[in-house]
Amino acid sequence: QVRLVESGGGSVQAGGSLRLSCATSGRTFSNYAMGWFRQASGKEREFVAAISWNSGNTYYADSVKGRFTISRDNAKNTGYLQMNSLKPEDTAVHYCAVRTTVRYGFDDPRDYDYWGQGTQVTVSS
Repeated sequence: QVRLVESGGGSVQAGGSLRLSCATSGRTFSNYAMGWFRQASGKEREFVAAISWNSGNTYYADSVKGRFTISRDNAKNTGYLQMNSLKPEDTAVHYCAVRTTVRYGFDDPRDYDYWGQGTQVTVSS
């Protein structure tokens, strides 16, 4: 089992920044890739970013590329999502997840077995 707890969400104006954190406990965090997903009201959960176990590879949705940065600190069992130049369309509940399956793709939530409870990000225009 892996327990994940997100923090750092909030309300900002367009153009602002937030840094989300994902603290993990349980199974060895450093063994797994992790990702961030988000779900806006009335929409399906969508991929935001992912990072390999050793930070060697990162992946981003086109909608956040150049604005968001995913990172991790395995010594602290924590992942991060730095979000800059936020837009109203970034408003959503943001979730971190640990990828324990390598089958569907890094951007497919079916590869992620462990999820946090989510943190709300609201961007006003």
